[in-house]
Amino acid sequence: MHTVSALVRSITFLIVMLLSWPALASQNTLLVLGDSLSAAYGVPSETAWVQLLRDRLEGHGLQWQVVNASISGETTDGGLRRLPALLETNQPDVVIIELGGNDGLRGFPPEVIESNLAKMIEMVLEIDAVPLIVGMQIPPNYGQRYTQMFADIFPNLSDQYDASLVPFFLEGIYNQSGLMQEDGIHPTEEAQPVLLDNLWDQLKPLLTKSSARLSDQ
Repeated sequence: MHTVSALVRSITFLIVMLLSWPALASQNTLLVLGDSLSAAYGVPSETAWVQLLRDRLEGHGLQWQVVNASISGETTDGGLRRLPALLETNQPDVVIIELGGNDGLRGFPPEVIESNLAKMIEMVLEIDAVPLIVGMQIPPNYGQRYTQMFADIFPNLSDQYDASLVPFFLEGIYNQSGLMQEDGIHPTEEAQPVLLDNLWDQLKPLLTKSSARLSDQ
């Protein structure tokens, strides 16, 4: 009698697992790998652009889990070292790579910055996920030549890997009154919706395409 009951329980458990498998397999995950611009530096986390993205996705009926792995002060080297574990743990379908600004502000060699970002893009592509490159520009503290070489990194990578690109994350923010904090580096709370809008036109097609691909599996 006990053997029959155990068998019934085992069969029931197996059926439940099989029924739940499609839902698990079709879950959409978006990973944000960024620096202080994405880590809600100096602004309430509930009004930061990543949370606004979660709200917008829900409002559009797009079922995505958004994992924010951004750290204030992060460099491309740090992101490169952290990315393998993040990819393994989260198995994302889309990865926003918002790094490089700290490297540029510290005067790191542009070829090193580009190489680190390229390796991250390749890691994302290797797991059949889709990267979104977020471009950045810096003040001409190290001269116009360095400033231009830095700015060129992001479109160069976009062309090389045929990856979607946000040309300049701080477009419409960096030179607008009330949208930058006193340090002149970080956007204010009022700027967070603009940050999201700067991403959205490039991000939404990637999310829609990935959702459709997963639903067909």
